[in-house]
Amino acid sequence: MEKTTLRKIYKQKRAELTSLEIAVFQESIYQQIFNSEIIDFNAINNVHLFLSMRKFKEIDTQPIIDFFRSKGKKIIVSQCNFADDSLTHFYLEENTELILNKFGVPEPVNATEVAVTEIDLVFVPMLISDKENYRVGYGKGFYDRFLANCREDTKTIGLNFFPPIAKISDCNQYDIPLDNIIFPI
Repeated sequence: MEKTTLRKIYKQKRAELTSLEIAVFQESIYQQIFNSEIIDFNAINNVHLFLSMRKFKEIDTQPIIDFFRSKGKKIIVSQCNFADDSLTHFYLEENTELILNKFGVPEPVNATEVAVTEIDLVFVPMLISDKENYRVGYGKGFYDRFLANCREDTKTIGLNFFPPIAKISDCNQYDIPLDNIIFPI
């Protein structure tokens, strides 16, 4: 299927998830991260996470943030630049103030900017992925532009409530496959 169709289907599927389903799915995802064999915790210092858009029932990333902080890792979050659909990255400290942008995305307002080359691990939001680790997001390309500028050795992991489908039919040269996808098992 094409991204436009998949986006519509999986926005609806996510909207239909119950609170109990989300809680169970999140716990499975958290445990896979906390007990991960795909993450070399000694090789990373700076972890980029998305801050959840609750109105879209995105996975709650706060427990992941807390986990990495407990391991002494620095957390990095982004601010959207709507003029060019890019992201600017900032350290998320305990005292960082967050405000919602026009799309309901929490963003830092009093934080220290971080170069994309400083990021060791990126957790990527998505609606659905395929078995080749390509993803469908919300369609603005923010993360594709961001990932294209990451170091070659930056690890990328998608977080999703749904298992991968066979194939996204209309991927192009701007789509970047992720290293791994974590979904409930």
